[in-house]
Amino acid sequence: MLRRRAVTLLVTAVLVVAAGMGLLWWSGGGGSGRGPVADPTAVPPHQVPFGAFLGSTESDDAMGQLSAWLGGAPIRVGHTYLPGGSWSDIEGSATLLGPWAAWRDAEPDRLLVLGVPMLPDNEGQVPDDQVRQLLEQGAAGRNDAHFTALARTLVALGAADTVLTLGWEMNGTTYTSRCGPDPAAWKQYWRRIVTAMRAVPGQRFRFEFAPTRGADAHPWPDCYPGDDVTDVIGMDSYDMAGSDPDRTAPFSSYVAEPYGLLAQVRFAAAHRKPVSYPEWGMYDRGDDPAYVRGMLDWAATHDTLYQTITDYCPHGVWRCTGNPRSGQVFRQALSAR
Repeated sequence: MLRRRAVTLLVTAVLVVAAGMGLLWWSGGGGSGRGPVADPTAVPPHQVPFGAFLGSTESDDAMGQLSAWLGGAPIRVGHTYLPGGSWSDIEGSATLLGPWAAWRDAEPDRLLVLGVPMLPDNEGQVPDDQVRQLLEQGAAGRNDAHFTALARTLVALGAADTVLTLGWEMNGTTYTSRCGPDPAAWKQYWRRIVTAMRAVPGQRFRFEFAPTRGADAHPWPDCYPGDDVTDVIGMDSYDMAGSDPDRTAPFSSYVAEPYGLLAQVRFAAAHRKPVSYPEWGMYDRGDDPAYVRGMLDWAATHDTLYQTITDYCPHGVWRCTGNPRSGQVFRQALSAR
């Protein structure tokens, strides 16, 4: 018995040293999915700035309530989106952005993350041929003035250091701002947007490239616009059953899948960028505390700029009362101590 305990302690010590050297990440999720994953990008566990997407128009009150639920833990990241119905939406309004800018400005260590559609009618199921044409027009500079207007609005409001998530989930088919119909034009268009916004005096924006996890409809590395116009490599990561009818896949499957979490951190390290998780949460597996623990552990053991859970049903842990076990894990991990 003593010999077995000694061996266990030795193995544990080796794993801890390896993790501290950035050689391993210990995958959560329970069952057969638990085990060491070779990951040279892993770092020792550390605190990561966090927040939640609570709704596009909610800032102070909702953030304060979430902080109270977490025992007073500071919510350092605010996350919202511009509506994508029209160009005036994308140019941003002081009515929408002003309260968020004020929330960010209230504390020096806060971070504002803003999802920015690249094209109007962003959820209009626009066909590929039309998307291709729109991307070509954007790549040629036709839309530069709209993004210049957005940059000026943010600077004027005091939100000059906002993290801008352009065309999120571009590797899928949900949004008009997608990459698949013409990756070359999409990348050139991204470059035009960044160039136009960086030309506005006073800006200190960071631009975030954030595909959805996995292969989806198009391999996301094909959409990467370049190191000089990208500051953060994000990833939206939901607990999706996909082709697993029994819904038994462990968290490690999301790490190792093609274009998954491990691919993201390796890609980011190769391009010397931090990672982020703008959207994550449950999807179609129900209340899944192992997934919540896995995502929190993953973010805390990588070079993560921030993480924001999507907190409405079925994804969330606070306002979604259908995920009580996941909420308990989230609170235990992030509550003020």
